[in-house]
Amino acid sequence: MSLVCAISNEVPEHPCVSPVSNQVFERRLIEKFIAENGVDPMNGQPLSEEQLIDIKVSHPIRPKAPSSTSIPAILKSLQDEWDAVMLHSFTLRQQLQTTRQELSHALYQHDAACRVIARLTKEVTAAREALATLKPQAGLVAPQSVPTSQPAGGGGEPMEVSEQVGMSQEIIQKLQDKATVLTTERKKVHFLKYFCNADIRSNMRPLNTGLHSASVPGILCMDLCPSDTNKVLTGGADKNVVVFDKSEEQIVATLKGHTKKVTSVIYHPSQSVVFSASPDCTIRVWSVTAGNCVQVVRAHEGSVTGLSLHATGDFLLSSSEDQYWAFSDIQTGRVLTKVTDEAAGVALTCAQFHPDGLIFGTGTADSQIKIWDLKERTNVANFPGHSGPVTSIAFSENGYYLATGGKTWLNKSGTYLAVGGSDIRVYICKQWSEVLNFSDHSGLVTGVAFGENAQFLSSAGMDRSLKFYSL
Repeated sequence: MSLVCAISNEVPEHPCVSPVSNQVFERRLIEKFIAENGVDPMNGQPLSEEQLIDIKVSHPIRPKAPSSTSIPAILKSLQDEWDAVMLHSFTLRQQLQTTRQELSHALYQHDAACRVIARLTKEVTAAREALATLKPQAGLVAPQSVPTSQPAGGGGEPMEVSEQVGMSQEIIQKLQDKATVLTTERKKVHFLKYFCNADIRSNMRPLNTGLHSASVPGILCMDLCPSDTNKVLTGGADKNVVVFDKSEEQIVATLKGHTKKVTSVIYHPSQSVVFSASPDCTIRVWSVTAGNCVQVVRAHEGSVTGLSLHATGDFLLSSSEDQYWAFSDIQTGRVLTKVTDEAAGVALTCAQFHPDGLIFGTGTADSQIKIWDLKERTNVANFPGHSGPVTSIAFSENGYYLATGGKTWLNKSGTYLAVGGSDIRVYICKQWSEVLNFSDHSGLVTGVAFGENAQFLSSAGMDRSLKFYSL
C-alpha cells in the first residue's frame, strides 16, 4: 500500500505525518501551507513545522502520467529503453575490445622482458664461470722498469709511487712457496701455559714517556718488533711515528712526514724498517736507523684505514675509504694490484693477512668481513654479524681463528685473545672466558699486543701512555 498526500492526492516524495490530524502530507506542500496559515489544513488546528514527523519509506514508484498509459506511448517508451540498452551494450563491447588489446600488449611486454632476463642471467652465469677459471690478466703483466728507490739513509726526498704494474708469475710463485712452508709450520701448534696470576697488577709498568705531542694527545696505533719485542712502534694524533725501546726506556726515533694523524703502523720482522699509514692518503716506509722516510706509496685516493705485512716481508696490503685494497712491493714501492668490490660500493675499514699469506680479510663500513683470494683477486667468503663498522681483524697464527671488532689481537699460538677498548680484557680461546681485565688507562685503549710467547702484554691509549703487563 502506498502513501498518498492529503493535499495533492499523489504519492509524496518526502512523506511526513501531522500529529494534529494524523494525515500524510508531502513535506514541501505542508511546510508551504503552514508558513502561510500556521494551521493543519485538515482540521484548522495550530501546527508548526517542528511538529511534523518524517516517515521513512523505500523510494516510491511514482505512477506514470495518464499520457504514458496509451499503447503508442508504451511502445515508444519500450523503444527508447531498447535503444538505450543497445547503446550501452555497444559501449561495453568497445571497452572490452580496448581492454583485450591492452592485456595482449602487456602480456607481450612481459614475455619479452622474461626472455631478456633469461638471456642476461645466462650471460652473467657464463661470465662468472669464465672469471672463476681465468687468471686475472693484470696479474700476468710483467713489472715495468722503474727508477731505483732511495736506499735507507740516503739524502733527498723519498720516492713517491702510485702506478700499478701487476703481479708477475714470479711473485705469485713466491707467495705460493711461502704459503707451503707456513702451512707446514703452523701445524706444529705450541700451546702456552695458562697465565692467570692473582697478583698480576703489581707487575704492571706504566710509561708516561710523552712519546707524542701533548698539544694533540693520543697514541692511535702500536706494534711490537717481532725480532726484538723491546722495540715498540707507535703512531699518534700528532702526525708522528715513534720507535721506543722498552728496556732502555728511551725514544729511538721520531719519524715525521705525514700531514695528518697516523692510524696504522707495522714493524718489519727482520729489517730496521717500519711502515705507517694515514688519512692523508699515503703509506710511508721509514728507515729506523737513518730516522727518515725512504718511500711514499700513494696507492689510494682516500684515507688509508689498514696495513698488513705479508709473511715474506716483501709485500704490503692496504685498505682505504676509497673502497679499494692494494697489494704493493715494499722493495720498489710499486703498487702491484688494486681491487674493489663494485657491487658492494662501501669503504674498507681494516685489512689483515692470513698467516699463510694467500688469503686475507678486510672489514667494511657496512659491518661485513670479506675474505679475499690474493692470487685470484676475488672475494671468496663474507661474514656478517657486526652492527657497525669493522675496525680490526686478527688471525691466530695457526690460522684457525679469526677475531673481528674494535682493536682486537690474537697471540701467536691462538691460545689467548686480547681486546682493547675502554679497558683491556684477555680471553682464553675456545672457552672464550675472560681471564684478565686491566683498567689502568685513563683514556680509550687504541693498541694491544702480546710479547714473545705471551710473556708480557703491551698497550697504548689516548692518554699518551704505554703500559706493559708481565704475564
